[in-house]
Formats: sequence, C-alpha cells, structure tokens
Amino acid sequence: MTHRYGISMGVSPREPLSRASEMAEAVDQHGFEMLWYIDFQLGMKDVYAAMNLAALSTENVLIGAGVTNLVTRHPTVTANATAALDELSKGRAVLGLGAGWSAVLGAGGVPSRLDALRSGIDEFRQLFSGEPCDLYGTEVRLATATRQIPVYLAVSQPAMLRLAGETCDGAVLMGAADPEFCSWQLDYIHQGLKAAGRDRRDLTVDLFVTMSVSDDEGSALDDVRAWATSQAATFHPWKRMPPAWERFRGDFERAAEAYGLVDHLSLQAGHKHAVSDDFVKSVALVGDLETCVDRLRQLWQLDIDRITFALLSGGREQRLAHLADTVISAVEAGGGS
Repeated sequence: MTHRYGISMGVSPREPLSRASEMAEAVDQHGFEMLWYIDFQLGMKDVYAAMNLAALSTENVLIGAGVTNLVTRHPTVTANATAALDELSKGRAVLGLGAGWSAVLGAGGVPSRLDALRSGIDEFRQLFSGEPCDLYGTEVRLATATRQIPVYLAVSQPAMLRLAGETCDGAVLMGAADPEFCSWQLDYIHQGLKAAGRDRRDLTVDLFVTMSVSDDEGSALDDVRAWATSQAATFHPWKRMPPAWERFRGDFERAAEAYGLVDHLSLQAGHKHAVSDDFVKSVALVGDLETCVDRLRQLWQLDIDRITFALLSGGREQRLAHLADTVISAVEAGGGS
C-alpha cells in the first residue's frame, strides 16, 4: 500500500470474543496501519477485551478505541487501560477520544462540551507522563505510564476541528466521504494548527469512511443506510455546515426522530429508511467498483494522512479481503498523491 489505510469495527454481541483475534490478525496481514474498535458498552462487546485480544494476535497494526469518552469512564481508568493495551501490543496503542454519542446517550449521560474535552486531553498528557500531578482535587500518578500514548480526537464540527489542530496527535475526521464536506472541515483543522503555532506534521488526519461496493446500487445503498441514518441524526443539531449540505436538513430531522441507539450500526436497524438515497450517496461511498475507486482518489487529493474504512457486518472476512485486494489495489494502481 502506498497510502495509509485503517479499519474500524466493533465486536457484535452475537459473536464470540475470540473472533476479535481472528479479525485483527486478518487486518494486520492485509497490511492496514490502524485498527479502531468501537466503544459502545450497550451494543458491542467490551472494547478493551477486544483490543487486548487484538494486541496479542497482531504484530504491526496500531490499535485504539475509536472512540472512547470522558463520561462513561474516568480518565484515570481509561489511561490505565490504554497503558495496558500499549504493553500488550509492545507500543502500538492509540487513544481515541470523543464527546460521546451512542455510549453516553445510551447510558443516560450528556456528551462532553468543548472545555471538558480540552481539559481531558491535558489530563491524559499529565497521566501518561508518569509524574505526580494535581488533578481531581488531589495528587495522582499513573504508575503504569511508560510513554506519551498518542491522543486522537473524533471531530466533525468547527470548534472540535480547531481543538484537534491545536492540541492533539491525531484527528479522527468524522462526517462524510464527500470531498467538499471534508475540505470545509480541514480548513478548521488548519486554523487550529496555525493558532497553536504547530506544524502540519504534528497531526495525523484519519478520515473515516463507510463504503459498499456493488453493481447493484440498491443493494449497496441498503448496506450503508443504517450507518448513514446514524450520521444524519448527529448532524441534526449542527448550526453550521457546508452550504451544499443545507438541502439535507429534512433528512437530519427525520433521522433524529427515528434513530435507535441500540441498533446503532445494525444492517437490520429499524431507523435506516429515514434518509434519502441522495443523502446516503453523499455521506458514504456507494456504487460499483469504478465509482468508489474514483471517489477515493478524489479524497486522497485532500490534506489527509490516512483513510479508515468502517468494516460493516455480514461476511466481514470477505469484505476485508475485497477491500484490500480489489478496491485499495485499484486505487493505488491509479497513482497520484
């Protein structure tokens, strides 16, 4: 692979945890750089159990929660668990942090605001130093800390995008596999880098995309519609977005009304028909091989460092192999930056 690629997945409650080892090994053998695990305690099996199993069954791939939050787990607990992952993986751990969506709302919590996230990122830096620090009204020291584990922030809206540019090692760029939308987002990341006087090389931008490749467009649309609906639901409260996306406000409202947290990314989710085909095609990569490869090449023209694919359920080994051997091979064969 010339470009850098990652995989994002969860462990379904209907599959044994041992499958995490098998799938992680396959991801590693296919040459992916990053393996993100969904942290959703009500809808997926435990993220740390899955990541630790993955660490023991792989040699090269980076591993992280994609993403955890400050609400369902205290930062000291997350830092210690991530340090354990780093030990088991021999230094391949990454910490992915977000405001919280399904994991937090499903537990009756409230997603973190910007100031809390800014503070949380600083707390992780202090904890990973292994030095005594004044936090939470007392002096704490993470005894298991050995290095500054990279902190990525899941970002989509302007203030969060700027925060990632200002303070983080990486940005998990969420929202849409649409070049115009991503360009709009990247501008805010660049603003954050500039404001903090940081070099662009200080930040890894990892664009998350969801894709279904099929000659049958209807089948491909159905494959990603539940995920597209979950995205539309998150867009509903947005005050600002690219002008071209204002036409989807109706999709966002319908998705917010219909969205079911427990079904989150399920192909059988009851909410999945809340959004239009036009929106699904804009937010995801859908269609035949040529269509998806062309869109991926367009995305690689942006200022991003890695593309991570959400590995959808249903025949995941086949999906993974097709992604690596057919889709990515076709993208790389086309050359370009």
